[in-house]
Amino acid sequence: MIIEKTSVLRGPNIWSKTRVKLIQMRLNLEELEQSPTDVIDGFSDRLQALLPSLYSHRCSEGTPGGFFSRVSTGTWMGHVVEHIAIEIQSLAGMQTGFGRTRETSVSGTYHVVFDYEEENAGLFAASAAVEIGQALVDGVPYDLDVTIQKMKEMYQRFTLGPSTLSIVKEAEIRNIPWTRLDNQSLIQLGYGVNQMRIQATITCKTSHIAVGLACDKEKTKLMLKQSAIPVAEGGVCINQNQLKQLIKKIGYPLVLKPLDGNQGKGVSINILDFDSASQGLIHAQQYSERVIVEQFITGYDFRILVINNKVVAASKRVPAHIVGDGVRTIEKLIELTNKDSLRGKGHENLLTKIEVDRDTLNLLSKRGLQLDSIVEDAVIVDLKSTANLSTGGTALDVTDQIHPENMLLAERIARVIGLDICGIDIMAVNLTTPIKENGGMILEVNAAPGFRMHLAPSEGMPRNVAAPVLDMLYPQGKESRIPILAVTGTNGKTTTTRLLAHIAKGHGLKVGFTTSDGIYIDHQLMEKGDTTGPISAQYVLRDPTVELAILETARGGILRAGLGFTSCDIAIITNIKEDHLDLDDIHTLSDLAKVKAVVVESVKSEGWAILNADDPYCMKISATLHCQVAYFSLDENSPIIEACLKRGEIVAVYENGYITIKKENWKIRIEKVRHVPLTMQGKAKFMVQNVLAATLASYVYGFELAHIRISLQSFLPSVTQTPGRMNVFEFKKFKIMVDFAHNPAGYLAIEDYLTFIEASRKIGIIAGVGDRRDEDIIQCGKIAARMFDHIIIRQETNLRGRTEEEIIQLLLIGITSVDKQVTYQVIPKEIEAIKHAISIAKEGNYIVALSDVVSNALNLIQSYLENDQ
Repeated sequence: MIIEKTSVLRGPNIWSKTRVKLIQMRLNLEELEQSPTDVIDGFSDRLQALLPSLYSHRCSEGTPGGFFSRVSTGTWMGHVVEHIAIEIQSLAGMQTGFGRTRETSVSGTYHVVFDYEEENAGLFAASAAVEIGQALVDGVPYDLDVTIQKMKEMYQRFTLGPSTLSIVKEAEIRNIPWTRLDNQSLIQLGYGVNQMRIQATITCKTSHIAVGLACDKEKTKLMLKQSAIPVAEGGVCINQNQLKQLIKKIGYPLVLKPLDGNQGKGVSINILDFDSASQGLIHAQQYSERVIVEQFITGYDFRILVINNKVVAASKRVPAHIVGDGVRTIEKLIELTNKDSLRGKGHENLLTKIEVDRDTLNLLSKRGLQLDSIVEDAVIVDLKSTANLSTGGTALDVTDQIHPENMLLAERIARVIGLDICGIDIMAVNLTTPIKENGGMILEVNAAPGFRMHLAPSEGMPRNVAAPVLDMLYPQGKESRIPILAVTGTNGKTTTTRLLAHIAKGHGLKVGFTTSDGIYIDHQLMEKGDTTGPISAQYVLRDPTVELAILETARGGILRAGLGFTSCDIAIITNIKEDHLDLDDIHTLSDLAKVKAVVVESVKSEGWAILNADDPYCMKISATLHCQVAYFSLDENSPIIEACLKRGEIVAVYENGYITIKKENWKIRIEKVRHVPLTMQGKAKFMVQNVLAATLASYVYGFELAHIRISLQSFLPSVTQTPGRMNVFEFKKFKIMVDFAHNPAGYLAIEDYLTFIEASRKIGIIAGVGDRRDEDIIQCGKIAARMFDHIIIRQETNLRGRTEEEIIQLLLIGITSVDKQVTYQVIPKEIEAIKHAISIAKEGNYIVALSDVVSNALNLIQSYLENDQ
């Protein structure tokens, strides 16, 4: 078996609109295409022995063991690889379960699709599943444990930590979109101007000054003390002399800890003599030159979590420890504790593995114990000085036991320091009585407090502490999203997108839009190039100034990675025509329609799909939609439009020279077509369609009719507003038009327009696109021969796997097949071809440059025009 291609889908796609995280693998079975699983000797037994947990896969049988049944009766290896990829991810601790396997048009080659939780682990699962499948076919041993362990490590390395994950999961529940901005924990919630950011439990609302105060334990103590909040007596030292002075002032027992430390690192507690204090100073200075020396307070370690100045949870933290059984050594009991599935390295899991360090050995030594000591049954031995979860501690939920006075104190502390998310560490005998009465003290105030202890306490009720974070960032009534309008289709996408952006700008909105020539924010070009895929969409949605996103969405990006958004408010399909066929396993217009349908199927239920009623494939798509649908047509009397009106649907039609909105028996005439420059006084019918689509979308969105009308009047087919789309340059003796037409449908549109153009001679500059079908290139040649008197073929770009000679020859087949006298010549370079056309142009000639490198053609023609004028 050979993996020919692997893609990562991150948004709605052709396989699923809701399962947006998919791996798509193109798998060539080679000779195994002739060997289903029932004819591979011993395969079923080996599979069940290696992966018995596959028994839970119901497959199409619908019952446990269904997949094994399919294997026994015979299925193809692509199907087996799909199930293995899903199962090994599950064994590594990831939640997966969706898969599809479909044969492509190439016999023996399959699309194997399965979901993933973490992208890198998903990609690894794809290759590992093929290796496992091949090993099972060949009957050779395979070490599954090594693969599972590697996947676990990969997942743990790249996945979000528990605190961050809890917030994004809560966001998903509330339908708030989120985007990971780096490979750590920097997260954007929401889109555009409505976005918020978090990094672990630091939010964009967190005060920088407050974080600085919380990190400086000395300043924190000073501010709390000034506010009559009980803190332990102490001070800061950097050497032995200062340490002696503080000990003389405070007395024993002591605690030493780094001034700006965290997670219990560098802490020494219950120090009773100067030698231990000196060692504690050295230990703490590994993390901070300045060391806090404090009075040691006895009691229990509590953490109170305050979010948005309200107490939301409290935990009693217990240091990492073991309980003796009178049989095993302390070292063996630590190993046994660390085997708990809830424990991992660092913050990767709900609990942390216990590591033996200096602190552990010191604590054991004080009790006369060593790692090989055997402790009596039920005797508890603490292994850490602090109760931090990051050092292996556990937590008990005590939220419901907090005395009201302690709650008020905690909320006051959060305000004194100024933290929106605040973790307060308290040492006290309990929280059920006021700590001012029971002798408790505030030990620390923490910025970015971990949520693990509250989300999954070792004992007590779990607390959804992510919810108040979202309540703070997105209080009731505040939007997290911005409106998204998506435009797809074969031709007309860019013009429709630009017209919509022009209309929205006229309403005073800051618009971000993507096109085949670049990304624009507030009509400023930010990135140049073909930007019609999901990465470009995310660029716009990440921008904090964008109030409305209009996203041209091409077929390539959908197939390659899915949509760049989970849902949209309005989606337009301009048309579905022959283009890009026989690429990426898209061979027919039905295949292409399935790809384009992904965009309109992502529309919210209350949103709108805008469809071309004159396109049969658009009408087939309309039957599958679960949103509101409106239609546009060049023919108000078509049976389809009449049926739509009878159903009470909204339509936009070209009637009696007007762009008109209709519903049932009423109509609104928006503007005369001859007053809409983009339509070339109605001569460019394909531009009339684009205008209809944009007008209808603007109407259902809610833009005012007067503003729509003014925008249609002021949008010009110019180099500035529609580069490369019907740009006409008037020289003294002749005219030149530049257009991006590059497929038969585009050529037909130009041919239709040219029937309205009077000219002594029509000169066309054309080229083919190498990755199109032979018949498409030939058809372009035929249409060119019909509409031009003289043709200049140029072919320097977009070869895409072919030679210049191949493409030129196909064009010539089309040109010479037309029963018409037409002259032609070949000038390979576009610039030279345009220069030559201008040099041979006579009075009344009309030159059409069908250009794929629009900027080059426009710059050259403009320079000639300046000289001409």
